[in-house]
This record gives sequence, C-alpha cells and structure tokens, in this order.
Amino acid sequence: MLEDRTLMLPDMELAYTPEEPDTAPDDQKIDEKISLDITDKYAKYAGGVPDGGFKAWSVIVASNLATFCTYVPLGYVGSSWGVTFIFLPGLVTGRLFDLGHFKIPYFIASCGLIVCTFLTAECKQYWQFFLAQGLFTGLFSGILYGQAISVVSHWFSKKKGMALGIVSIGSSLGGVLFPIAGQNLIPIVGFKWTVRIFGFTMLVALGITNLAIDRRLPPVNAKGGLLNLPAFRNPAYTIYCISGITCSFGLYTMLTYLPVSATAVGMSDSFSFYLVAISNGASGFGRLSAGFLADRPLSAMIPFTALLGILTFAWPYASSQGALIGVSVLYGIAFGAYVSLIVAPAMAMGDVSDVGRRVGMFMTIAALGTLVGTPISGAINARTGGFKDPGFFAGEHPPLQYLFLLRRLPRSIAFALYLSFLYVFGGTPMLIVMSF
Repeated sequence: MLEDRTLMLPDMELAYTPEEPDTAPDDQKIDEKISLDITDKYAKYAGGVPDGGFKAWSVIVASNLATFCTYVPLGYVGSSWGVTFIFLPGLVTGRLFDLGHFKIPYFIASCGLIVCTFLTAECKQYWQFFLAQGLFTGLFSGILYGQAISVVSHWFSKKKGMALGIVSIGSSLGGVLFPIAGQNLIPIVGFKWTVRIFGFTMLVALGITNLAIDRRLPPVNAKGGLLNLPAFRNPAYTIYCISGITCSFGLYTMLTYLPVSATAVGMSDSFSFYLVAISNGASGFGRLSAGFLADRPLSAMIPFTALLGILTFAWPYASSQGALIGVSVLYGIAFGAYVSLIVAPAMAMGDVSDVGRRVGMFMTIAALGTLVGTPISGAINARTGGFKDPGFFAGEHPPLQYLFLLRRLPRSIAFALYLSFLYVFGGTPMLIVMSF
C-alpha cells in the first residue's frame, strides 16, 4: 500500500498544472482596453461611406455653422493676416485629426474664438485688435475651418462635392450677415454691444456645432509624423500645392480693395461698403452650384479660376455703379465656386485615413500666398496711386493656377483651353515664359 501511495504522488504531480501568473504589463492592458473602447465607439458607423442619413447631414449642418463663424476676423481686421491664419494651422490640425484628436481641439478653438470676439469689444488700440482678431481669432478659426472641412470625407464620398458646397456656404452667409448687421447695429447700440451680439450669436452656433459634429472612422497613426513627404511623390498633388500658392497671391486682392476703389471713382461710402456683401452673397450661389459639378473637381475649378483672373483684370476699369455691381456678383460666384472645391482634389489624392494631414499640408502651403499677395498689391497701389497695376499683378496669378490645373485634363482639351487663354490675355510675359 505504501508503494502504491508513493507511486500515486508522482502521477498527481504530473497531472497538476499550476496556473501561470498574469505577467501582462499594466500599460499593455490599458492599451488593449483603449483599443476595445475605440472599436466599440466607431462600430456603429462601420461599413461603407453613408453619403447621407441623419447623422451625416447633422455633421454637415454643424460644419456649416462653424464656417459661418469663421468670417468674423475678416469682417473687422480685413487684413491678409486674418485670411492667412485661417489656412496656416492646417498642417497641425490635420495631423491631430488623423490621430483622433478632434472633439477637444474643436471645443478649445470654439471657446477661444468666442472669448476673442468678446475681447474685441474692449479693444482700443490697433495692436489689441491685431492680437484679438488678426492673430488669435484667425488661428482659432483655422482650427475650426480645417477640421470642419476634413470631417466631410468621413461621411460623404459620391456626394462629397455637394457636401463641401453646403459647408462652405456658411462663410458666404457670415460674409453677408455680419457686415450688414454691424453697419446697422453700431449707430443704434454702439460698437461694443454690436460685437457682443456677434459673440452671443457665435456662442449659440458653436454650441450646436460641438454637440453635432463627429468623426466616423477610428484614428490612424500614419507613418511620417507631422509631414507626409511621400505625398509629394504624386505629381498631381505637388502640382496642385504649387497652384494653390499662385492662386492665393491674387485671390483676395479685389475683395480687399473693392470698396476703396469704388470710393476712388466717386461712389458713396454706403454703396462701396455693400459691394463686398454683394460679392459674398453671390459667392453662396457659386459655392452651392459648384458642389453639384464636383464629380470631377478639377474640371469644375478650371473655368471658375480663369474667370477670377479675367474679372481681376477688368475690376480697375469699372467706374459706374452697374459695372461695379456686375463685377462684384460675377467675382463672388467664381470665388465661391473655387473656395468650395479647393480641398476636394487634395482629399481625392490619397487614402481617407490620411486625409487630415494631406489637406492640412495643402492649406498651410496655400497660406503663404495669402500672406504676401494682398500686401504686395497694396504696396503697388501706394506706389502708383491707382488700381490698374494691382489688378494686373493680382489678375495674372489665378490664371497661373489655371495653367497648372490644365495639366490634369486630356491634352487636346488642355491645349485648346490654353490657346484661348493666351488669346484672351494677350500673352503676358509671365505666360509666355510658362508656355516654354
């Protein structure tokens, strides 16, 4: 019996398998839990791009309200700094968007934009206006604008152009309502309360935006860090980034100096003031109509870009109310069509997981043109005392983008359009150099 017992003990020991200790590190458990939470969060949006539905359209409405609020820095400072800072943060915000940092930066930028608007009411010196409106409001607007545009690609594919058009209409509405409301409220309640009313309006609009806007796809940590340099190996993307700089050189010159030029030819101050509002109102039609033509965004952008150049050349020669209104309306339509589609080609030139960084790089590059283009036009005006030379300088840059975009069309069509372009503009020296 003793031997049997002694023989059974080894068998029992062999049959016993001790439980292995839990050696997984705590940080690995946390990462796995976060990964599961992210998967659960985006599981309800799994599948193909919705291209519609309540959630998708609520995101578009939220993005529209965001772009509506980004017009305020342009309405008061009116400098190239305000425009530049809307595009400049795109590189950083685009990368944050791809990494999944969306709601928190969006909320911080919304709060910052509202605070800066209320602070504007207390500004008394130029440097205070520059910091509150030209710098910080521009930066916060850039964060909101870049993310509001990038998130469209998460929810729309076939209807992306139309969705971008609807989103960009917000800027057009802001460009009409804020200046006209300010013009009529200041004599009644004063400057401070006018700006405060704008601040409360933005508080409501951005509050709705932060509740409704959301991304659909989980975050992706694409290789390359802040910059996606391999994207420039795509010739189409590189050419499009260069074209963004050339067009931005002259894109905002006419809108900036249109009221001043109207006053210089004898128009009243009240009439001159409403010219920009008229142009912004017309841009809403251009933004929306371009969205329906955006199945091939480059093909839709080319004629509008050429029209921008033609109208900028013609603008200094408009000396009557009818001519100024006509130029303002046509320029607004072409301008609205261009800006509503400006990011669509960059979105299409790569994977949707990297769309934020790719669009952000393009916007930051294009900002370089807005930074120097309008001040150069102003310096030319100060030197010559007129607007014809600034019109020639600014008018030739959108057509330069036109030439870059032609490279993406079939050669026969591109060549025919290029010859017609040279015929219209008489072959300026810069275009002759480009033709070689």
